Amino acid sequence: DLSYCQYFSEAKEAKEQDDLKPVPGYPEREQWTRQMDFIMSCVGFAVGLGNVWRFPYLCYKNGGGVFLIPYLIIGVVGGIPIFFLEIALGQFMKAGSINVWNIAPLFKGLGYASMVIVFFCNTYYIMVLAWAFYYFIKSFNATLPWSTCDNPWNTPSCIEIFHHEDCLNGTIGNTTYGNMTCEELADGRSPIIEFWENKVLNISQGLDYPGSINWELLLCLAAVWVMVYFCVWKGVKSTGKIVYFTATFPYVVLIILLVRGVTLPGAYDGIMFYIKPDWSKLGEAQVWIDAGTQIFFSYAIGLGALTALGSYNRFNNDCYKDAFMLALINSGTSFFAGFVVFAILGFMANEQGVDISQVAETGPGLAFIAYPKAVTLMPMPPVWAALFFFMLLVLGLDSQFVGVEGFVTGILDLFPGKYYMRYKREISVAICCLMCFIIDLSMVTQGGMYVFQLFDYYSASGMTLLWQAFWECIVVSWVYGADRFMDDIARMIGYRPFPWMKWCWSFITPCVCMGIFLFHLFNYKPLTYNNTYVYPWWGEVIGWCMALMSMLCIPVSVLYKLCRATGTFKERWEKLTKPQWGPHHLEYMAPDTDIKSLASLSASTEDNKVIIFESGM
Repeated sequence: DLSYCQYFSEAKEAKEQDDLKPVPGYPEREQWTRQMDFIMSCVGFAVGLGNVWRFPYLCYKNGGGVFLIPYLIIGVVGGIPIFFLEIALGQFMKAGSINVWNIAPLFKGLGYASMVIVFFCNTYYIMVLAWAFYYFIKSFNATLPWSTCDNPWNTPSCIEIFHHEDCLNGTIGNTTYGNMTCEELADGRSPIIEFWENKVLNISQGLDYPGSINWELLLCLAAVWVMVYFCVWKGVKSTGKIVYFTATFPYVVLIILLVRGVTLPGAYDGIMFYIKPDWSKLGEAQVWIDAGTQIFFSYAIGLGALTALGSYNRFNNDCYKDAFMLALINSGTSFFAGFVVFAILGFMANEQGVDISQVAETGPGLAFIAYPKAVTLMPMPPVWAALFFFMLLVLGLDSQFVGVEGFVTGILDLFPGKYYMRYKREISVAICCLMCFIIDLSMVTQGGMYVFQLFDYYSASGMTLLWQAFWECIVVSWVYGADRFMDDIARMIGYRPFPWMKWCWSFITPCVCMGIFLFHLFNYKPLTYNNTYVYPWWGEVIGWCMALMSMLCIPVSVLYKLCRATGTFKERWEKLTKPQWGPHHLEYMAPDTDIKSLASLSASTEDNKVIIFESGM
């Protein structure tokens, strides 16, 4: 650690040489060109596919409008406090997801855990973009390839129009339609499902049958990774510009789809099905668990990317107001998207003569089965298909490249100072994208969907995010000190946030996180595909290994550091939990701070040394 005298002597020497710049070779941290760049980046990252395909389904499944009550409650006591915590922590420490935990170095494993989670997330999430890009390209056909049964990938069981209502009026097995009996009609398969499973996925029998690579899908995957690379390679200066399009365009498309959707027959029934309250659901534990899980998913908590985005803010940016505004935009988008989705599902149910519950889907089932079916029933299907899948691509693209930005920021923060080289960022981004692309090759095979589900279910699941969020609250509020961090925030934004934040960090939010975590643990069910294929035991072992790779980072790193330190346990604890301040903390220290407190501010390493002005001291 550099003492006050060392800082002062260097400052005096620099002044005598009229050199008031940082030490050469140590570039200053980038900042957003304008504050709106940060807002749009956070909107682009946090508002993703889950807002469009997961929230509406959970809302209808858990009591319609009643679901908003637990959703809002858990958002206030869990989502917003951690969302604000991560942004404020990044802004205060001016560091990515690893070095930000210099605020309590003993728990730096939190940073490594978030890096593991976001790496896994970056690896498998992009497959959804590859599928969306594939459907987008296939939409440029006069006849959509998933609307007919006369394609090479279709089977004899393919049926374009199901006449279930005719069979219900006759005797099953004796009534015929065309050349098929009602029994055969019941076993028929939609061309949409056959296009998805036989053409796009070309799915095999199971995880242990990887099969061949789908070269069309591989080219789509490569194209999307190239897009991501050129969105991130120049840092926040380029990212901050691109998100103006990627974060706003999906709203334009959603509005267009809503206007079109509400004019379709059956749209009113679909919307009422979405928001009609079922008050009895409030007494079910699963409803509250679903609300909590959705909050943590949609707010992108625990991935470290919000911390990285916040680290590029000005030190005095009012991140408190930003956090509330971003949370409102996120939740508002989820609720608004529900009207779009269920207006179209209502139309689809009306056209098929079935109940809406039979066409309501979540996840990939909504994006690649339910909606493609709906557009085949609309006038000018290719137009609406291209518009929808382009929206999906853009909606997921900014979430993907901001996730990559968060990962790269954390890596680059580990190599400051003497490791600086001109094209360090471009090379780092290229290596990151290439590594993920190589792993993704396993997901464009015939068994790729099984691999994708394995990543989705375990590596970045609700349990890993809840575990991460729980320890973030504990470390900041009980190790570093909630009151102390509130003082730091006041130093940044000029006023103290409402004490509710401190109470949430200290008591309420950790209890909420651990409660939902234990519920998931005790109600764990083995992974299946389509509720029919059960994963082999070794597949589950791989999944749990991916989950534990992030979860064990925290306790293992704590035990390792405590064992390596010397002295009594108390001495080790005090030494390892003492914050390692960066040079910018000296620059922004309040003018009335005494010399003693200034002297305690020391750079974390010799490499981070900068010139401090004599007037600043």
